[in-house]
Amino acid sequence: MSDDGDHDAPRPHDDHPRLQPSELTAHVLEGAPIYDARDRQVGRISHVHGSGSLAEVIVDVGGFFGLGAKPVAIPVSGLDFMRDHSGRVHALTLLDEEQLKALPEHRHN
Repeated sequence: MSDDGDHDAPRPHDDHPRLQPSELTAHVLEGAPIYDARDRQVGRISHVHGSGSLAEVIVDVGGFFGLGAKPVAIPVSGLDFMRDHSGRVHALTLLDEEQLKALPEHRHN
């Protein structure tokens, strides 16, 4: 039986405490980076509609320093929100950057 060591290695976010539903507010989430399963930043939360477990976040995907980014809407249930050891909020998604870019563009009504 061979062991390449990858399957037992801890992932970078495994020990970060998860946010509680009451923390899923614009004040806490806006500006938070979003990382994919490979720990690459794929977007940043620009704003939030609602609060708690029914909220929807608008994530700016792609672009360069915010220019040319595409805003897409994602329900908070589609992201895993947590704090790092310094208290900074961030989230993980199972989608990669290309899948996020393929989502419909969010437009303010």
